Amino acid sequence: MINRPKNQNSYPDREIDCQEAMEPGFQAIVDCMLEAGWARGEVIRSLRRLIAADNMTQKENAKFKAELAIARAMIRAGRQH
Repeated sequence: MINRPKNQNSYPDREIDCQEAMEPGFQAIVDCMLEAGWARGEVIRSLRRLIAADNMTQKENAKFKAELAIARAMIRAGRQH
């Protein structure tokens, strides 16, 4: 079971609480990877790359959504004239 934030709004230790909630699952992933024969360094580097890839995907998605919103606004503006 993953612990929920203490409340849905921002609070000073929210990120620490998130890390603590994530810790058991993180350790389980690392342990499974080590048991499968991967080296700890490989696992950590791969996790970093997955995080970087996810960040890039999020940025690209945000860029696409912004471009789509602009295109929709331009189409709507064109219809009004």
